[in-house]
Amino acid sequence: MSKYYKGVKVNSFGLPILISEKKNSIIKNPKRLYLGSFLSPFQKDSVKNLIIMYDIPSEQKKERDWFRRHLIKFGYVMIQKSVWVGPSPLPKDFTSYLKEIKIGDNFKTFKLAKPYDTKKSSM
Repeated sequence: MSKYYKGVKVNSFGLPILISEKKNSIIKNPKRLYLGSFLSPFQKDSVKNLIIMYDIPSEQKKERDWFRRHLIKFGYVMIQKSVWVGPSPLPKDFTSYLKEIKIGDNFKTFKLAKPYDTKKSSM
């Protein structure tokens, strides 16, 4: 018999049970069924050579905030509010998931000729 706390399936210690769909790629949070969590495939000091520009409507605020959190998790740096730079390429399962939650058409990526230097830009 499964135990639930506030609608979330928990183990015998009362901790939420996270369902892993793909090995080390996406973890679905039972509380937010449609917003999964991805693990970063990049090293901490990866070369930042991809610019992401997006315009996600305010009706999809949850998805936009989720997207920003994952960009930070992947090691991206914000240049402007909706312009970020970080390592490439974005994982295929991540980009396909963006289409699944209907924000996949709201962003563009641009590969940089030379890597972005975060030390120079902070002066």
